[in-house]
Order: sequence, then structure tokens, then C-alpha cells
Amino acid sequence: MSTTAFSAIDRRSFLLAGVSGAAALALAPRAQAAMPPLREFTLVAAPAKVSLVGPPHPDTDVWGYAAQVPGPEIRVPRGQPIRVTVENRLAEETTVHWHGVRVPNAMDGVPFLTQKPIAPGASFVYDFACPDAGTFWYHPHQRSFAQVGRGLSGALIVEEAQPLAVDRDVTWVLGDWRLLNDASISDDFGNMMDVSHAGRIGNTVTVNGRVRESFAVRAGERMRLRLINAANARIFGLEFDGHAPLVVALDGQPVAPHAPDGGRVVLGPAMRADIVLDMTGRPGEKFRVTDTFYRNLQYRLLDLAYGDDKPLREAPDAKPIGLAANPLPEPDLKDAERHDVTLGGGMMGGMMAARMDGKSVDIRTLMHNGLVWAINGVAAKGHVHDPLLTLARNRSCVMQLTNDTAWHHPMHLHGHSFRVISRDGRPTPRREWQDTVLLAPRERAEIAFVADNPGDWMFHCHILEHQIGGMMGVIRVA
Repeated sequence: MSTTAFSAIDRRSFLLAGVSGAAALALAPRAQAAMPPLREFTLVAAPAKVSLVGPPHPDTDVWGYAAQVPGPEIRVPRGQPIRVTVENRLAEETTVHWHGVRVPNAMDGVPFLTQKPIAPGASFVYDFACPDAGTFWYHPHQRSFAQVGRGLSGALIVEEAQPLAVDRDVTWVLGDWRLLNDASISDDFGNMMDVSHAGRIGNTVTVNGRVRESFAVRAGERMRLRLINAANARIFGLEFDGHAPLVVALDGQPVAPHAPDGGRVVLGPAMRADIVLDMTGRPGEKFRVTDTFYRNLQYRLLDLAYGDDKPLREAPDAKPIGLAANPLPEPDLKDAERHDVTLGGGMMGGMMAARMDGKSVDIRTLMHNGLVWAINGVAAKGHVHDPLLTLARNRSCVMQLTNDTAWHHPMHLHGHSFRVISRDGRPTPRREWQDTVLLAPRERAEIAFVADNPGDWMFHCHILEHQIGGMMGVIRVA
């Protein structure tokens, strides 16, 4: 297992790195006093070569935005209207989905469901505002198991009017790659072993597209660290040796500041966490960041490496770290529609049959069609099918999700955020807002939200191999 690291990229060095080139994302200065009514960006999806692993290994052929992995970080204030022109220079169709952003349905980037895919050589313009501050990301929804796996993703940061009082605001996009000995990407995307088990788990993990040894920090500084899991299937469980991370947001939505359970920050694919880290070490010290999620597969992600500078402060900063809530409608649990959603299938799941194309078929027929997962007994193909649920617009909804399988599933709902209100019948202590909820094997969870965004919305497992294997559906808000 390769270990990873990344040196800090602040906004100034990011701009100096060439992001403002013609093929890159055009970023306006953050210090601009008066925001224009519209900000425009360009993302170019194309093959590229990047140094994922570093010398003596050769560069890796990837697919990237603006010839980089991850793609350029888009950073705008809350409420800012933006226009993003996506140019497709790949040899296949693509789209862009704005993960976690409550966009209009036509801007959601789901092929054939909300838009026609962007053909090779063509472009598409996404127009929307960003109603919530927080940490979000963008990625394709067309053949996402291969396109994300080859490198197509990037961070979308929406800034608060009153940001946290920190010394640095840093983004780590966590990537997972299946590389061969020559550092090339293994071309076994979508194989049945991955689809029917835990998904495409790689052998090389990167932070912001690079494998390095350390991340430079200064004694006494306070850092806001935005973690984005952009992996196809890997679940991260990060432990920060010698430090006490405090979680202040999940999936872009503020949460009461708290220490993560057991000191470990767990992120399923597509999930995000904003943490505050006080650098309490001494100059010259090093502390490991370790991923311990998978039993007997722990590895060192990187070292927090303290420089020799005089500490910025001798005691941790006493300024408050709570974030203001976003303008999300609060679900009325007493008057909510209630629905049961059961996840089935996979190896050791016992699923013998499911509905495919409106007909009940046996597991052998399902597997012949590449399907081994189902939601409420339906194994879905493609992105367009009859709605799993139809919800009345502006009505509160409670969905009980039951994972009747032997595998984890990060379940993502497009177009909405929801409160996670219970797990296995026990109320959650913080009733956190999320857009992707990680369900452990045989676990039940209740989520609650107001169905206020009209349209047909994807609901699917964000282990991308599980999605293509049938674990997806459409929720209609009428």
C-alpha cells in the first residue's frame, strides 16, 4: 500500500500554479470588494499526464479538468450565481454533477435524466447559485465508475459571510487509485468482483493528486481542514496522532463542534468533513495521519511535519469555531410522509431475484446483465426509470433506510440535504445534516428532509461500482 502526503496549497500558490490559464478555471481574486452579479468559469475535461507517485515512477495517464488532478478548486461566496462552461475533449460523453449543491434539476448533471450527455468536442453551460456555504465537489455522472476513477473530480468551496477565525483554510481531496507497476491506471473498471463486493479499492492513495511524505504545519497555528472523499469506493477513517480534531461541518453543512467518535474521522465515498486542527506540537516534531478504517489494512497517509519557526501562539486559540446554519427548511416529523427503503444484494446478500426492466428475473439473469444490487427489489439499469418514490412538493419526508447486505453503502440523494435522525432505532445525538449517509452492514438509519426541490432526483450508492450494479433509483418531487 502506498502512503501519501501533500504540502499545503494556499489560494495564492494555487493561482500561481497556472490555474488561470486558458484551459484552466478562471478564478477571480477573493479580496474583491464588490462581487459581480455573475462569475464565469471554464472546465475542460481531457486526457492528461500527471505525476501521481513521483520519481522514479513515470507520469500517469489520467483524465483531468484543466490538465490537473484534482480539477481546479472553485471558490465563491454563498449565494453567488455562477456559470460554468464544461468543454468535453474526451473520446466519450461526459457530464458534471455538483455534489451536495442544491441546484435546479436541469443543472444536476445526470445523463438523460436531467440533461443530454456532453458529446466529444461539445460543451454544456451550467447556471446556478450556491445557496449553502460549505465544502462541496464536482464530478461526472456519465460512466462515473471509470471517469471519476481516472481522475475527473474537483472541489467546490462556498464561503461563509463570516468565516471561521483560522490561520489557514486548506482542502484535501482524497483520491484512491489502482495502479500497475509502471504507475499506469489498471483498466479493469467495472469488473464483477468489484461490483459485487466492496467496490474498486485501489493500492495508492493521494492527497490533492500526489503521493508525498509530509504536510507542512507551524506550531501554534489553527487550521480549517476540508476533507473530500473523491474515491470510487474506499472508505477513509483518519486518525491524527497527537492532535484532537474537532468536526465543524459534515457534507458542507454546519454541525455542533465535536470530537469524532473514537478520535477517527470516517468518510465514505463522496462524503466531506470540515475539521479544526490546533497544531499543539513543537517545532521540528512529526505526527502521523493514519487511515485505520479497514481491519489489518492500516497505513500512514502522511506526516504532519512541524517547521522550525517560532510557535504562532503558545496556547490553542480561544476563538469560537461554530458555523452559522445554512437556510435549509426544517422537516416536520409529526406531519411527514414515511417511506421504507431496503438495500439488497451483493455477495453474501442472499438475493435470489429482483425486478429488472419491469420484470422479475433470477440472480443468474441479473448477473448476466451486470446487476447484483437492488433498492426495494429493483435492480436499476441506466439513469432513467420509474420513480422509486414520488413525494409531494414542500412536504416533509422521513425515509427509513435498511441495509440488508453484508457491505457498506454511502447513500446519496441529489438536490437535497437531509437530517440523519436515528440509527438502529436510536436518535442521533446531533441530528446532522448530510447529503450522503454511510450505512454499515445490516444497519438501519432514518433520514428526514423537506422535498422542496422539484424534479426527478437520483438516489444511489456512491460506491460507484455498486451504482452500476443496480443500487440506484429516482425520487420524484412533484
